[in-house]
Amino acid sequence: MAGALLRGVRRFPWLGNVLLYGGLFAAGDAAQQLLRGQPPDWAQTRRVALVALAFHGNFSYVWLRALERALPGRRPPAVLGKVLCDQLLGAPVAVLAFYTGMSILQRKEDIFSDCKKKFWNTYKTGLMYWPFVQVSSQGDSVSLSLLKSWVLCRHTVSGPGRSAVVGCVTMPGALTELSLLPTQLSNFILIPVHLRTAYTGLCGFVWASFICFSQQSGDGTAKSAFMWLQREKVNADEESSDK
Repeated sequence: MAGALLRGVRRFPWLGNVLLYGGLFAAGDAAQQLLRGQPPDWAQTRRVALVALAFHGNFSYVWLRALERALPGRRPPAVLGKVLCDQLLGAPVAVLAFYTGMSILQRKEDIFSDCKKKFWNTYKTGLMYWPFVQVSSQGDSVSLSLLKSWVLCRHTVSGPGRSAVVGCVTMPGALTELSLLPTQLSNFILIPVHLRTAYTGLCGFVWASFICFSQQSGDGTAKSAFMWLQREKVNADEESSDK
């Protein structure tokens, strides 16, 4: 079944990617509802799928192809350039579109209310998450080169506001510290080549679950999701002890 799905995506890349995006976001919303112990809200899940189908799938397909044309190849400077462009330009558009699109479909009076409250937190969380996913699909040679670059520049980052040079790209020290190292390690040590497609899909599902949770209950930070999970664990333990 997975082979047939991949063949379909290769034959019809635009349609396959758009449908995959819609499916991942719908599944992510359903999963976070289940984790929160709520009865299924299929109307909410349909709204999430509609936003993903109407905007995110199409935007991602066009945007990533444009990045590949502008910065072709898998050499470290090209990979880092694509990751930086995606995080500085593409990611803010995607987050804004999700919160605004959901507010429109929910018929909120202020369709920018969620953006004002949650955009910055969500964007920062994405900065700690998506570079980890993006570089880990680029190949072992890229990972090794980036890992060497990180080791060489690691000791130049000594405080807030300092910068570290990786290859030909200057990056803030905080971003280098928090996102590039786990990215390189995940690719070089943890993720076999034959599992990278499934790994990327799983990461997309996790992000979809998180941003749907943030839109409905969280504040856009990973901390809010972890705190909620911790409360649920404590409540479950208390119920078990009462019995």
